[in-house]
Amino acid sequence: MTTRITRGFADIGDRQIHYRRAGPSADVPLVAIHQSPGSSKQLEGLMHELAALGRAVIAPDTAGNGDSEALALPQPDIADLAQAAFAAVDGMAPGQFDLYGSHTGASIAMEIAIAHPTRVRKIVIDGMGLYSGSLQSEVLDRYAREIAPDAEATHLMKVWHFCRDQHIFWPYYNRYSADGILPDGLPNDNYMHDFTVEVLKALRTYHLSYRAAFRHPKRDRLPLIAQPAMVVCSGSDMLFEYFDEVADLIPGAQKTRLKAWNDPDHHAHAAGVIDSFLAAS
Repeated sequence: MTTRITRGFADIGDRQIHYRRAGPSADVPLVAIHQSPGSSKQLEGLMHELAALGRAVIAPDTAGNGDSEALALPQPDIADLAQAAFAAVDGMAPGQFDLYGSHTGASIAMEIAIAHPTRVRKIVIDGMGLYSGSLQSEVLDRYAREIAPDAEATHLMKVWHFCRDQHIFWPYYNRYSADGILPDGLPNDNYMHDFTVEVLKALRTYHLSYRAAFRHPKRDRLPLIAQPAMVVCSGSDMLFEYFDEVADLIPGAQKTRLKAWNDPDHHAHAAGVIDSFLAAS
């Protein structure tokens, strides 16, 4: 039986955030923070599987992504996005909660855990890039480009190709090098449509959280995580090369390699790994 995902908005000061929820009510829900670009829509497959295991999941769209309003900052940092995400879930999860974050969401989740050690019980990091040097400069300059609407609607195709090529190449603009080809190929057309629509919703601001993640000093921050932590990553993930280093930087962290993204059991496997870690004493 497919579990139901519900949606809603919460007022945070003079802003609104959008969120998705799944699963039964629970004393310690799991707060899931999505990757860039897109929204919590991209977490629905994992949410369904976690809810089927009886776990409550709350997944906000991060500020300036999906249907959540952007922060009134020209260049927000991960700490700003983490503060906004915490404010979004504080009322829905007023006690302790667990955290899951993917890619940009992993950096946001990490900062929530560091800032609120008594509220966050456990944390799961799923894919994190430890960029430095020339690669960090390159992705800041080229990866998260600003795309403006235009009268010829070329922005629609730019976003489609941006979303599509992320699944084929790393970085997505590295289209002419064999070592930049990703292993899994494209998701199905319905997924690609949904992914593109979610990015289009936040066309004017989607790049801000990306750039914040690229700037964030993750190697300095990861050792500050005090909660029990698990690092997971699929071998398909373009960030898999950093998997071991991320886990080594977090004191006492466990780690598990996840099945390939295009494996039909990927979400079920990830949900089982996460649920087992969160359930362990």
